[in-house]
Amino acid sequence: MRIIGVLLAAAFALAATFQTAAANDYYGKQKVVYHVNTAGGDGDRGYLVALTNIRNHIAAVGAENLELKVVMHGDGVGLVKNANTNMKLQTAVADLKSQNVGFLVCKNTLTGRNINPDKDLFDVYAEDIVPSGVAELSRLQQMGYTYIRP
Repeated sequence: MRIIGVLLAAAFALAATFQTAAANDYYGKQKVVYHVNTAGGDGDRGYLVALTNIRNHIAAVGAENLELKVVMHGDGVGLVKNANTNMKLQTAVADLKSQNVGFLVCKNTLTGRNINPDKDLFDVYAEDIVPSGVAELSRLQQMGYTYIRP
């Protein structure tokens, strides 16, 4: 009985591996930009939903098959601003960054709202700041990135 249980567990694990591999083959390589420019709402729910969509996208395609960027401008910068105090956001951002997701922040928004990236934003560095969020969206689309607005 024990051997049958072990064999069944191994068969399920193998089937899950093949299913993931099949999904990765089905979707192929992708370049995607997620556009975030609205406020997260109560409890940052909107931001958390967007980050969950991104995690689901990675799970379906496979991190190795995906170049993914998140461009934030306007109220969307609240995602990395609120992550300073919202541990759910902070954990989600850190997890996605560990899977090579790039988080890009609009300099126009930072300047216009007097936001100091070193003090006010979670895990944002000079290389994460782009001159214009909307121009970056266009640039990435010209480079073959698919546009998604969660």
